[in-house]
Amino acid sequence: MGLRMEIGLVDKVVIITGAGKGMGPAITNAFCKEGSFVAVLGRDLSALEKLREDNPEYAERISTFSCDVTDAAQCDAAVAAVVAAHGQVDVLVNVAGGTGPVGLPAWETTPEAFDEIVRLNMAGCFHMMRAVLPAMIARRYGKIVNVGGTFGMHGRAGRMAYSASKWGLRGITKSTAIEAGPHNINVNIVAPGMVDGPRFRTKVMPGMAAARGLSEDEVIAEHAAEYALRRISQAEDVANACLFLASDASRQITGVDLPVDGGWASL
Repeated sequence: MGLRMEIGLVDKVVIITGAGKGMGPAITNAFCKEGSFVAVLGRDLSALEKLREDNPEYAERISTFSCDVTDAAQCDAAVAAVVAAHGQVDVLVNVAGGTGPVGLPAWETTPEAFDEIVRLNMAGCFHMMRAVLPAMIARRYGKIVNVGGTFGMHGRAGRMAYSASKWGLRGITKSTAIEAGPHNINVNIVAPGMVDGPRFRTKVMPGMAAARGLSEDEVIAEHAAEYALRRISQAEDVANACLFLASDASRQITGVDLPVDGGWASL
């Protein structure tokens, strides 16, 4: 007879950045299903409110807060507002991020494009971690999950700026894990590979297909062929990994990169 894993997320207060787009809705839904109170942060409040509209059974567990994660003051204010509403923050999941230039070599990447993606993917996570950590340290409890990417574990042509930002996020995560560990706080990275969805279909694939002179279907097939499981990940796969690392089931795991890529970066 199989065992049921109790992951202990009922009534936990979870902040999720970038919840309205990309993998954000799937991650938000996953925490709601586990019984968490979810505070969703982002610049597009209409997208965040849509999460409540699309999930009426969880609407009372979802609260929305305006926040541009590249602005440290807004991150501080948003976290203070969540604490005022819910009393504490147990879990931070940093989903907010961007793709940056696609299909360009390093020497054709503009300084502006490089700076923009590094600011979003690295500084955004740093600002949010900095905002939640003091209270987590005071309570001697906290879980932080940063959503990175496998191109931050394995280089990729045509994605230099994005790759740089995700490599940098690994350093931020690992150093913070060492510093926060004595305070009973876990800090980890979930590293998705290619994840099928609107961003993948409209932003990543067209640029890569154009750069390679291939159709989008051919590029997708090439990616799938590189993975041991021969399939592209789904947002729900990433959401499940976030649940595990945010839960007490992973109490003895910190500072890790958990690839969710069907077997590519680690093999």
